[in-house]
Amino acid sequence: MFSKEEKSALNHSFWNEFKNSMKKSSSQLQRRVNWVQYPTHLKHTYLRLIFDQEKAAVCYDIQFKDEEIRVLFWEQLIELRTLIENNMGVSTIWIQNFETNEGVVISRLKWQDCSLNLHQKRDWKKACIFFKERLLEFDAFYQEYKEILINLIK
Repeated sequence: MFSKEEKSALNHSFWNEFKNSMKKSSSQLQRRVNWVQYPTHLKHTYLRLIFDQEKAAVCYDIQFKDEEIRVLFWEQLIELRTLIENNMGVSTIWIQNFETNEGVVISRLKWQDCSLNLHQKRDWKKACIFFKERLLEFDAFYQEYKEILINLIK
């Protein structure tokens, strides 16, 4: 069992290691992928990376305050489902109504590896590879189809 401080130190160490591994990576468009604040160019859509003792996951969260807009956006993603799933290296988990820890209902696309554990340093290299591959795959998809998604909300 880790103390709160030990968990924080592990978390900090991993994300620094990941940051260093991403410095050497660029997208298909030969640009650096900003994984900390991925530029979706849409308010209320976010790319999140999660690494804890249960899994490593990349999530594309749709958090429009207006439920009708969230549903419309979700339906457009469903239209792009085949393209998204063909682009990503692992299966996509589609969650239309996901309740956050704060009690907010959002929609989420998730790519995860449940065999990876933040508390096991031996998993860190695999987690870095998992995150890097998913980010580059998502970026390739998003750069190709972002105008469709952006114009839908305008």
